Amino acid sequence: MQAILFDLDNTLYPPERDLFSLIDVRINRYMEEVVAIDPQQVDGLRRRYWQDYGATLQGLIRHHGINPEDYLDYVHAVDVGSRLAPDVALRACIEELEIPSYVFTNGSLCHVERVVKALGLEGLFVDVFDIRIANYQPKPNPDPYRGVLDKLRLAGEACVMVEDQPQNLQTAKKFGMKTVLVGPPEARQKQHSFVDAHLARPAEIGPLLRCWQGLA
Repeated sequence: MQAILFDLDNTLYPPERDLFSLIDVRINRYMEEVVAIDPQQVDGLRRRYWQDYGATLQGLIRHHGINPEDYLDYVHAVDVGSRLAPDVALRACIEELEIPSYVFTNGSLCHVERVVKALGLEGLFVDVFDIRIANYQPKPNPDPYRGVLDKLRLAGEACVMVEDQPQNLQTAKKFGMKTVLVGPPEARQKQHSFVDAHLARPAEIGPLLRCWQGLA
C-alpha cells in the first residue's frame, strides 16, 4: 500500500454535522437565482442529474451551459466553522500513518481547504484531487479514478480508498483498490462484496492498515 485516498464530506467528519445541508441550500439558490430555473423544477432536475450524471454540476454544464468554476465558488461559500471543530483523534491517527494520505473528493479545492482547516488537519495531506481531476466528472464515474492513479503513478492495487458512499467504493474496487466504508452501524448493515472493511470513524484506520500490512 502506497497511498490512502480519503473522501472529504461525511467521511473525514461525521454526517450528523450536516454540513452538506448548507451547500444544498446554495445549490438550490444557484439554480433558481443564477440559472433562472423555476423553483418548482429544481428538486426534480437535481434528482435527474444525480441519476444521469452523478452530480448536479454535470447536468447544469450539459443542459444549461453554466461556468463550473462560478458554480463551485458559489455553492461552497458556506460557514464551515459553524458545523465543524478540530478532530484531535483523527489528526493523531493520520500523523501516525506510514502511508501518504490524500483527499479525493467531488468537492472543490477551496472547500477542501476550509474543511481541513476547520478539522485541524492542515499539513497532513500530500495532495488534493478534487472535481477538476477529470473535467468535472464526479465519482463514481471511472474517469476521476483514472486521473488520480495517473497523477500518483500507481496501480489501483497500491491504494486504499476510505469513503462513506458504497457506490464510490464499488468503482474503486474495480480498479483494484482496498476499500473502507466509513459510517454508523446502521449505514453498514448491508453487506457489499466490494467493501473490504467497515469503520465507524476514519480515526480507526490505523489498526486496520497495520493488520493488512501484517504488522498487527
